[in-house]
Amino acid sequence: MMRLAAILVMLAVPATPMAADIPGFATEKSAAENGRAIAEEADRRGQGFADTQSRLTMTLFDGRGNQVSRAMRSKTLERDDDGDRTLLFFQDPRDVRGTAFLTHGHLDRDDDQWLYLPAIKRVKRISSRNRSGAFMSSEFSYEDLGNDAIDKYEYRYLGETQVADQAAYELERIPVGTSGYSRQVAWLDQEHLRILKIDYYDRAGAHLKTLIADQHRQFEDRFWRPLRMEMTNHQTGRRTILEWSDYQFSAGLDAREFERTALRDLR
Repeated sequence: MMRLAAILVMLAVPATPMAADIPGFATEKSAAENGRAIAEEADRRGQGFADTQSRLTMTLFDGRGNQVSRAMRSKTLERDDDGDRTLLFFQDPRDVRGTAFLTHGHLDRDDDQWLYLPAIKRVKRISSRNRSGAFMSSEFSYEDLGNDAIDKYEYRYLGETQVADQAAYELERIPVGTSGYSRQVAWLDQEHLRILKIDYYDRAGAHLKTLIADQHRQFEDRFWRPLRMEMTNHQTGRRTILEWSDYQFSAGLDAREFERTALRDLR
């Protein structure tokens, strides 16, 4: 697993042959079966990257014209036997420098997450009941930055639409574990199955946030990544933009960097 500055036009379009490239997808199957088939194929296409690292800028907008930017490093280690491990390390400005956020993703249960706060020299564990809280005052929650494993949702295929001039599949995702959301509606482009947009609904069923992912770029002739994500909170008017740069793949990252005990030693 955000944001919206303009309303995207969503128009129904005729079925395309693209679905034939998705194993398990068939018109005679149920919406639940086809929704899961699309999600599984999207997940399969993203596997095999080994590890990545990049620079990341987070810009927070408070809805009153004020904004603040933060510079981070981002690292991800792929795991074959479990969910991926992700590390975010804040470099600037000074008031957040040294703060680190670590996620150990899991395939079939809630992720383990820790936040290191250098001001108090303490590693804080993020409990499952607090995963809906705001990450570093942004519109992204801890849950949004976790591992989107297939079995953490039930799916329903809603049809085909247009999103920002791209033919897209529309899926409903219902969290099956601990979640701050009652449901999500996601749009993936039909050609590459990249996430284009996600609407998030709070526990009461109200539309809470929208995520727009764009400026997708292909790396290693295989892996697609959005270079920009914008999360808009419709209930507060606030938004957060994440922008990635300097991506590196298969850099040989050390698994020890992703241990909780290493958070205090990051530089």
